[in-house]
Amino acid sequence: MSDATVRDLRNHGGEVIDRVLSGETIVITRSGVAVAELVPLPPEGLDATSLLARWRRLPRSMLPRFARTSIASWMLRYDRLTSSARS
Repeated sequence: MSDATVRDLRNHGGEVIDRVLSGETIVITRSGVAVAELVPLPPEGLDATSLLARWRRLPRSMLPRFARTSIASWMLRYDRLTSSARS
């Protein structure tokens, strides 16, 4: 964890935000007193379509044996539901 002054934030805001984007937590100080903390946001989750697209790219050998049939049947049902909704 590092710190930056309000002046640093005003004059070099882009650089401070780049540091936060790289995973660093930064405490903002005013007159030597901590007043705020900039922390990176957690990564966003995947939507169902993206998740299914990733599953489809996995080789079957990587899927657990019990999941091969249940996930495949679930994906077929999802495809049917989404295709009927688009029609």
